[in-house]
Amino acid sequence: MANAVDKPFLMPVEEVFSLHQGRLVMMTGRIERGSVRQGDAVEIVGFDGNVTHIVAGIEQSRVPIEAATAEMNVGVLLPGSAMGAVSRGRVLTKPGSISAQVDFTADITLLSEEQGGVEVVSGDHLVFHTRTAAVLGTVTLPKGVDVVRPLHGAEVAVVLEEAVALEEGQSFAFRHLGRAAGSSTVISLLR
Repeated sequence: MANAVDKPFLMPVEEVFSLHQGRLVMMTGRIERGSVRQGDAVEIVGFDGNVTHIVAGIEQSRVPIEAATAEMNVGVLLPGSAMGAVSRGRVLTKPGSISAQVDFTADITLLSEEQGGVEVVSGDHLVFHTRTAAVLGTVTLPKGVDVVRPLHGAEVAVVLEEAVALEEGQSFAFRHLGRAAGSSTVISLLR
């Protein structure tokens, strides 16, 4: 199995800054996997579409560096024209390596009542926290299941209100009624 450096580059966007009177935009975050170098093409994935740009520079602790790898906290500089396409919750990645999704199936597990877990029924609106994104979504329970109770789980279908970068096997947390409610893993993407 390949390690995090051998897989295609992926960095969740945490913060976005406009620099040099809008000529550059810096996205900061922790590289989840892979590596990126100045001059590489990167794709901004999530929400309202994908856009590709060339990396104009990389900084770590305000010091320019030529390349960055998995586990590093960095700022990736793109041309200022990227400003409208980036926001917290999107990801920078190798072009074509991941797509934004709204429909998927997931295996959810609810916390105990003491930890904030509450019952979930079909049609409930949950806030899904995946990487740096928080997106509202609607769950549909499997046929024959009326409710999922705290400390229990189920395989559910989810439809998000906005597309986010998702992959099979990806873990995330969710909130229900304003409280931490449980965790989940993406089983399959419904394209």
